[in-house]
Amino acid sequence: LKKSTTATRILLILLSLFLFTQVFGLSSVAQVVLGKGNSGHYLSINMAFGIGATLGVYAAGGVSGAHLNAAITITQCVLGNISWKTLAAYIIGQFLGSFMAAATVFALYYDAIYDYTKGNLTVSGPTATAMIFSTYPAPNVSLQGFTATVMLILGVMVIHDEKNNAAIKGAQPVLTGLLVLGIGLGMGLNTGYAINPSRDLPPRVFTAIAGWGMAVFTGEHSWWWVPVAAPILGCLFGVFIYKLFIDFHNHPVLENEHEKEQAGMETSRL
Repeated sequence: LKKSTTATRILLILLSLFLFTQVFGLSSVAQVVLGKGNSGHYLSINMAFGIGATLGVYAAGGVSGAHLNAAITITQCVLGNISWKTLAAYIIGQFLGSFMAAATVFALYYDAIYDYTKGNLTVSGPTATAMIFSTYPAPNVSLQGFTATVMLILGVMVIHDEKNNAAIKGAQPVLTGLLVLGIGLGMGLNTGYAINPSRDLPPRVFTAIAGWGMAVFTGEHSWWWVPVAAPILGCLFGVFIYKLFIDFHNHPVLENEHEKEQAGMETSRL
């Protein structure tokens, strides 16, 4: 089989974020907010993002390794697992897919949004709707986004690390979705579990264009950069923890029985 081209990878990432991860997630938030709690609850949002992540990984896993999170993609580049050129291509795909998903959800709920807000699109207040598309801090905000992303990368590495007890390939997307669900269930109070810059920044740009204005960037003490920077720092720190406490203590998986026999003989001589 021919190696997939960069353009193909971009399209798969774009499609995965657009059709699955973001459309499922953002539309669930819209339904809960605009339905005033009568058409879903916080659990609905967690489940939708988990389902979307699962389907996104299934769709793009074989071509790009399912790079749907800019923080993880940047971390992989820092570790030398992907090139800077590939990093740029993946980020472009993530940005475009997420932006298109925000536009789709806006079109899907256009009438409901204007009925709910009476045409006044705001970031804060009783009829605020900007949080449908991006994350904003609660009054009791803390380092939750950073911590949640640490847990995300730790979970991803546990699921995929072949030197450890990796999950079988077909189950990895499901476990990744459950990981996202678990993070949402336990770490979403302060910031809406902001664990993915690709999920947060492109929809924020869309809302700035679509009628919410620059308040999406200047509001909440210019909060916008936190959901971008915190996940990246959290991923880097999480990888450091994983390597320090798990990866450095693992031995490479022996490829065949002959190598196992040799290792056993060497051990018996000690």
